[in-house]
Amino acid sequence: MGKKSVKENKNIYHVSREETGMSREKASEAMGFVSPERIEKIESEKSLPHPDEVLAMSKCYKKAQLCNYYCSHDCPIGIEYIPEIQLKDLSQIVLEMLATLNSINNDKNRLIEISADSEVTEDEFVDFISIQDKLNKISCTADSLQLWIKNMIAEGKIDETKLNSVKQ
Repeated sequence: MGKKSVKENKNIYHVSREETGMSREKASEAMGFVSPERIEKIESEKSLPHPDEVLAMSKCYKKAQLCNYYCSHDCPIGIEYIPEIQLKDLSQIVLEMLATLNSINNDKNRLIEISADSEVTEDEFVDFISIQDKLNKISCTADSLQLWIKNMIAEGKIDETKLNSVKQ
């Protein structure tokens, strides 16, 4: 086993690898195409990872959240359009979803009023933005649930084949 880094400000890629107990060499072997030197450059932030490298690290380290992190922090398009999704417990995800759905349920008639004329007038704008924020929260909570599922698959707690057969 290689030496453990004493660097204080480790990035998510570095921390994720270390949490697996893998050296850069072992991680490189497991990924197959990312050299230990390349891993070092990514971890020391001398170079940004490529999407295929992030996918490989995500699978190797069993950390699905690395993909969302990459998209929301390192990818120029993702930075603009993809929110960071926090890994949460299933109960927290469900409670957040239910609270937001209950809240939006109260706003649905107002949304119908606002959208009936296909315009958002000045007197409707504040309500419209508030409803949009709640809808965005529902979207992020759904993404959080997807991330939770991917992590459960990576950890072997959910059988992906069985999950996919149920989906069809």
